[in-house]
Amino acid sequence: MEQIEPTSAFSALSQQTRLDVFRLLMKAGAQGLLAGELGELLDVKQNTMSANLTVLLTAGLVRNQRQGRTIRYFAELEAVRGLLGFLLEDCCGGRPELCQPIIDEIACAC
Repeated sequence: MEQIEPTSAFSALSQQTRLDVFRLLMKAGAQGLLAGELGELLDVKQNTMSANLTVLLTAGLVRNQRQGRTIRYFAELEAVRGLLGFLLEDCCGGRPELCQPIIDEIACAC
């Protein structure tokens, strides 16, 4: 997967509804959630949810899969890993091995 542009990712997550959607998708894991489920859980209208999902898709933070007439969304875990790596790559005065305990703690075997 291509590395995502950090500024696009941060911009996408800077809006509350999109941040809430992203967090729900992270929590849902491999099952993901249908667009309609996301709208119901967050009490967001379909057209507003669609616009927010498009921003997250464009930023590379989520992916989708058509299932008949519905679309299921998933957090793009490789993009998240890349973003976290970007944030930590220059930590500790250029000695990323010092951050290894933090990286180990946030890493998951998803």
